[in-house]
Amino acid sequence: MVQASLEFFLLTAGTVFAAAAFLTAPSKAGREMLEPFFGRNFAHRGLHEPDQSLPENSLQAFEEAVRLGYGVELDVRITKDGKIVVFHDDELARACGLDCRVEDLNWEELSALRLFGTQHRIPLFSEALSVIEGRGPLIVELKRGGRNEELCEKTYALIRAYSGACCVESFDPRIVAWFRRNAPGLLRGQLARHPKKLSEEAGRLNAFLVGNLLTNFMARPHFIAYGIGPKTPTVRICELFGAMKVAWTSLDPGNEAENDAVIFQYYRPKTKYK
Repeated sequence: MVQASLEFFLLTAGTVFAAAAFLTAPSKAGREMLEPFFGRNFAHRGLHEPDQSLPENSLQAFEEAVRLGYGVELDVRITKDGKIVVFHDDELARACGLDCRVEDLNWEELSALRLFGTQHRIPLFSEALSVIEGRGPLIVELKRGGRNEELCEKTYALIRAYSGACCVESFDPRIVAWFRRNAPGLLRGQLARHPKKLSEEAGRLNAFLVGNLLTNFMARPHFIAYGIGPKTPTVRICELFGAMKVAWTSLDPGNEAENDAVIFQYYRPKTKYK
């Protein structure tokens, strides 16, 4: 009886592990694909100031980051007239004091706005690429909206014309899956964080699935950019199967120890630590 119960337990545990492995397993990236990003520190939204006197996602913030040898992480969205701009929030209220969404304005209207009361404006993605000029590796986060496919197509077109090291990531597994289908040779990552934290920004079901990486079967990311803090067992399984570990958003260089790359802000770490 005891032996039968033990066998049943082991069979059940093995089945659960196999299912978790199938759902969460990453794609394997070759050394050449990983090398520009491995062991690097990336300035979150560029090297900006806490008081936004040098604003996040501004051309000057990107210039400061690459001048000091850091990689850059930035966010892209699509405008009403189909331009790809660098901006984090869906709404313009926090950064520009305007009660409106980025997707509701065209580029001419957005270019007239200023970031956090400074002289800096919202840049085009093409302008950010021109500033960075391949001087450091780049992580591009695609922010989901109502025109995900157009966002992916136009972002990728700009990346293809860029000669520097560049990879993509998103919280939306459908966006990551688009790059799996259409740009399999481009390093791609799934953004996530613990479901309890993610549920503050997304619905419970979405937070559970993405926070546990249960959507990886769609996107098969090469790396997992996971919010600093506790990790679920399924995230550990994904890492066990070889996913590159990227941490965000670090406020302490101690986060380098357990991660393959770090997205940081508000301090000055080493440019490369591995």
